[in-house]
Amino acid sequence: MTDPIGIGVAGFWHVHADDYARDATEHPATRVVAGWDPDPVRRREGAERLGVPAVDDLDALLAHPDVDAITVTTATDEHTDVIGRALAAGVPVFTEKLLAPTVAECEALIESSRAQAAPLVVSLPRLTEPLTVTITQLIDDGALGDVTYARVRMAHDGWLGGWLPERFADPVAAIGGAFADLGCHPAYLVQRMLGAAPEAITAAYGHVTGRAVEDNAVVTARYANGAVGVAEASFTTTPGAFAVEVRGTEASLLYGYGREELIAKGGGFGAEWTPVPLAPAQPTPFELWVDAVRGVADAADTAANLQAAIDLTGFVVAANRAAAEGATVTIDTGGTA
Repeated sequence: MTDPIGIGVAGFWHVHADDYARDATEHPATRVVAGWDPDPVRRREGAERLGVPAVDDLDALLAHPDVDAITVTTATDEHTDVIGRALAAGVPVFTEKLLAPTVAECEALIESSRAQAAPLVVSLPRLTEPLTVTITQLIDDGALGDVTYARVRMAHDGWLGGWLPERFADPVAAIGGAFADLGCHPAYLVQRMLGAAPEAITAAYGHVTGRAVEDNAVVTARYANGAVGVAEASFTTTPGAFAVEVRGTEASLLYGYGREELIAKGGGFGAEWTPVPLAPAQPTPFELWVDAVRGVADAADTAANLQAAIDLTGFVVAANRAAAEGATVTIDTGGTA
């Protein structure tokens, strides 16, 4: 595909809909050409913001003569239907996390993507940022020894500042609260640092603002080798709350905690906390998807993205169940992507 790829925006439910439209506008190989949402008001307002035509239904979007691929930012509970229909029509999809509400649905969508040769990529952006690239390289190189503990916290003031839409409090549409949305990032980062499949998950969900879904969450993952991972998310925290802590048998890493740089101590880093230069960023998930649509992406990279999406879904589903039941649960690992 040599001409600019025409992107249709499927859904303005999620706050990242305009972000992905901006990515499509700024990328030299893509352009936004149309928008749709099942809600007439969101459909009209979203299309007006982007300056593109609004189409009345999903079938019309998929059949639009200028639409070559779509971004999906509908409510999470609509992902399986919307993404499934697009892939069945041979239309490539870039989607906001979670890919789908269950591991089985994720695997079915991925199989459809393969069968129809329609590239599917999930937005897991923190995996390709310089901080994560650097931390994972150090872990993979053995610079920390055996990693025994990883903690990642992401939080914002969405329900303190009043800017996060109330639809994120719908437990059906969002399939959860703070952890099913913002908590996805700490979850997949912990999985990248310690492993995709911990042997047990526990969770504590809080309702600071009294909404139907959690707005404050801490999830703990226990691994067979004794390592422990902690993934935290909150919609009720003042800014500046992103933090990463990784501890190994030889050295440790910190980011945040009042110091917005990666620092290391122990092992080859020495006895004092020392700043660590960051590696370059890797291609973003959106860039990976565009390359896949153009037929130039590394198949191993797209496969890794989809496997991480399956693993993430299993983690979030287990966390939601653990919180609901007040129990320790295991992750549904499904098959492989």
